[in-house]
Amino acid sequence: MTSLGKTLASAAVGAGLVAITSMSASAAIVCSGNTCWHTHEAYRYPPEARVIVHDDNWRSGPSEHYVFREHEGRGYWRGDRWENW
Repeated sequence: MTSLGKTLASAAVGAGLVAITSMSASAAIVCSGNTCWHTHEAYRYPPEARVIVHDDNWRSGPSEHYVFREHEGRGYWRGDRWENW
């Protein structure tokens, strides 16, 4: 393989890694009160949702008690009900 071929192959691998990294960057943990869920989209929640968006690697402290409840689609938990929007 020539040095030009190696350079082009390295650039392609690098671009692939950047694309993969940027795709996973939109994941987040969202909490409303003590209820949290995972999201893979960057939503702008309405103010009445009163949610807090954390990075995907967020962990609660040892004295905090959060419950994870997953749900498909766009929305947020309000008490025991999933609010679609």
